[in-house]
Amino acid sequence: MSVVEMKVPTIGESITEVTLSQWLKGDGDYVNLDEPICEFESDKATLEFPSEAAGKLIYVAAEGDDLEIGAVVAKIDTSVSAPADAATPAAMTETTEAAPKVSNDSVAPGGHPSPAAAKIMREKGVDASTVSGTGKDGRITKADAMAATPQQKSTESNTDSTPAAKSAVNSGSFSREQRREKLSRMRRTIASRLVSAKNDSAMLTTFNEVDLSQIKALRKTYQEKFIEKHGIKLGYMSLFTKACATALMEMPMVNAYLDGDHVIYNDFADISIAISTPTGLVVPPVKNCESLGFAEIEYAIKELAGKAREGKLSLDEMKGGTFTITNGGIFGSMLSTPILNKPQSAILGMHNIIERPIVVNGEIVARPMMYVALSYDHRIIDGSTSVTFLVRVKELLEDPMTLMMGI
Repeated sequence: MSVVEMKVPTIGESITEVTLSQWLKGDGDYVNLDEPICEFESDKATLEFPSEAAGKLIYVAAEGDDLEIGAVVAKIDTSVSAPADAATPAAMTETTEAAPKVSNDSVAPGGHPSPAAAKIMREKGVDASTVSGTGKDGRITKADAMAATPQQKSTESNTDSTPAAKSAVNSGSFSREQRREKLSRMRRTIASRLVSAKNDSAMLTTFNEVDLSQIKALRKTYQEKFIEKHGIKLGYMSLFTKACATALMEMPMVNAYLDGDHVIYNDFADISIAISTPTGLVVPPVKNCESLGFAEIEYAIKELAGKAREGKLSLDEMKGGTFTITNGGIFGSMLSTPILNKPQSAILGMHNIIERPIVVNGEIVARPMMYVALSYDHRIIDGSTSVTFLVRVKELLEDPMTLMMGI
């Protein structure tokens, strides 16, 4: 009997532990070389773990276990030969994967879910039989699973108001069930870092409001030409990102961070963009925003957001960042106090745009207004600096031509 031990590989410099989030192959199954056998969840990404040999898979760890780098996950008995009916990569000529033999009554309308899709549906409580797949041969993809919603249990409508019906309502027939679920590693890491940011910094927030009339007019006038030339829309995020990058270059203290008794200044603006994903909030940076054009920023944000929601961000794409922008407005937030993304010293919070009456030249007019918030570490950034920074961002957004002309 020849056995190969499968150990947690080194994933990144800062990652010392992972969680075995899901087995992709069953205990005792035959696996081929390089075939994914399980998924690891780190504090930054979800990664598939391929088999290092062909043979019989023997579980050592269980789903949900926290494993240190180098810990044994499974064993592969290489003395076991492949079953006669097992499809190998070389034998697959017309299809890329073998479809399980199931009855028509149990197969999903869209087909069989991928491992990643199955995990998402299980977490959301979605029945695969209710999801239509858009992948090859109707396979349910990760995107299909993310878009699916749990189907509510059907209940008989009862409009009877007889004493018997009222008695049923008053008899404690409401659900009192509880569920205990372990926090994902990403959620645990987010929680730890947020508490650390709150406890280890003198965080303060200053507010202002921005009149977005000129930006709305600019987008309305040039949007079609912008799309025609660059193939992407001119959005609010690129304008806010460029405005912040410009202000950061003018006020380097906001772009710096503390390292013990020293201040580390950054002569570049790598702006982290907060992106909501099914597993938590991630903040990959768009690098050198001070040197990028609006279209380049839009493309970078779109690419990072797509990868984040598909769980395909690499560790390098998650590293760094000198300043963060978070947009609660897309969820309807009117005002908030965003928390710092350590070790950064400041974060800008965007909010929803609402037509509000304001006074302009002595007259009351309706304007598209947005509240903006700047949370900062008061240990390194003075109140006057934070207010000046936010006012500068406001000026650039309310007169976007100065932003575009770099003046």
